[in-house]
Amino acid sequence: MHYVASQPELLADAQRGKMFGVLIVEGATAAASSTSESSSLGYLAAYSGLLAGRNDWPFFVPPVFDAQQPDGHFKQTERLISAINAQLVQYTATLSQSTQQSTQQSAQQSTQQTTPKKHPSPSHLSSLKQQRRQLSEDLQLWLFRQYRMLNARGDEKDLVDIWRDYHASPKIQQRFPLPPGGSGDCCAPKLLQYAFRHHLHPVAIAEFWYGASPRGEIRHHGQFYPACRGKCLPILTFMLQGLEIEPGQSAHKTAALANALTTLYEDETLLVIEKPSGLLSVPGRIDAPSVESLLSKRYGRVFLPHRLDMDTSGLMVVARSEEAYKHLQHQFYARTIYKRYEALLNGPWPTDRPTKGTIALPLRPDPLDRPRQVVDPLHGKHALTDYEVVGRLVSLVPHTGRTHQLRVHCAHAEGLGMPILGDALYGQKAHRLCLHAAELAFDHPVSGERLHFRSTPDFGHSF
Repeated sequence: MHYVASQPELLADAQRGKMFGVLIVEGATAAASSTSESSSLGYLAAYSGLLAGRNDWPFFVPPVFDAQQPDGHFKQTERLISAINAQLVQYTATLSQSTQQSTQQSAQQSTQQTTPKKHPSPSHLSSLKQQRRQLSEDLQLWLFRQYRMLNARGDEKDLVDIWRDYHASPKIQQRFPLPPGGSGDCCAPKLLQYAFRHHLHPVAIAEFWYGASPRGEIRHHGQFYPACRGKCLPILTFMLQGLEIEPGQSAHKTAALANALTTLYEDETLLVIEKPSGLLSVPGRIDAPSVESLLSKRYGRVFLPHRLDMDTSGLMVVARSEEAYKHLQHQFYARTIYKRYEALLNGPWPTDRPTKGTIALPLRPDPLDRPRQVVDPLHGKHALTDYEVVGRLVSLVPHTGRTHQLRVHCAHAEGLGMPILGDALYGQKAHRLCLHAAELAFDHPVSGERLHFRSTPDFGHSF
């Protein structure tokens, strides 16, 4: 970050918003920025895509494949496609002008002899569009074939084969036959490719955002973010093969989470439980226990009318019959269930901002980076949250139940503009996500009695 800030040629573009990455490597004095000549530790730096229109800045690793050469196949074909685009724009304007003139002449009933102008035929326009489409598809396929990625075992595959191996489902391959545009140009693949190509051993990696936040996404200057799932997950899944990586959740931690799941209320119809942070609500892709699996062992089959994110702790109501499940589900749909959360913000609240209010930011999933959500006024679903801030603690009452609603509404610049402490997806990683479902009220499915529960969060030493 200090280096970028010291380079006037880079700074203006970087300040508009750019992802940078750093890879710590072992075993070579040829590392881009070795800490000393005698040390075996060094670091490599990278940026995603282009920086100030270039992909060849000193200090940073080069691209996996350089498509920016003026006389290269990519740029030549790009210019040909641009020329066809210009033709189509010109033809469209000519046709529009001709139509207007014909309309005016007809209205004036002009008897003046005019020489008819030649215009492109519909078949010619269709042919040009088909040529443009075919050139674009062929160029994209050719480009992805040039990105030949290495993994830690020394294997090599191009992006097309990596994509198709990862997405083995014919249904997905039919819908998405090629990787998303820009694949292979993100920080992590560039860094690993350089390391493997130069026989450097990766030790640790991090990516951080520099500059202004995009309007829809949540990116804060100087904060770390994981690699995107849509573009990078298939590539990194291949590239990390043969590399020993940090283990996931330990068996000891799994057992501790299972023991931390407590039941606050129990009858023949339902349960009210306190979920610890780090425990799934329902079984997921990873082999780990969940609220559903643990309670099923204790009570028989159970049903979850709502869920909490794995890293969120707090109150949940669990049905013990399908009838109770449907009744509770209807209450959620009707929004008669009251939920209140408490969260710890990642910093002190500014004294010049209101401490109470309502956030209305529509949300939708980011298809290239699930489960991340983005703010989208045009295509997003309505999402509404009331908030009240006391110091660093914020009370949040959601009136809708969108995925990651509270996390995004806190972190986004048009929301609170401050992530929840420990939110690795929208803020900065910490010992835990400091978000807790602190209050829950609903009508009992059988008796109709209004039940009200409260729970105090345990955010450890976060204060």
